[in-house]
Amino acid sequence: MEREVRKELLSQVENIMNEFCVGCFVHKQLRKECGKRTAHRFCISQCTVGEKIKEFGKKLNEYGI
Repeated sequence: MEREVRKELLSQVENIMNEFCVGCFVHKQLRKECGKRTAHRFCISQCTVGEKIKEFGKKLNEYGI
């Protein structure tokens, strides 16, 4: 059961990233102007897609996966 849940959660994260993160203009521009670290920090702390991905990470931690 846990393996199936893990696969499903990871699949959802991958789909979200493919849909919204690949080719993201904001990330690309921040990386160009401010560097990788700033762009990554933005994605994690301010981007709504990043927040959604964090929720999936919390779910994975709940299952101990």
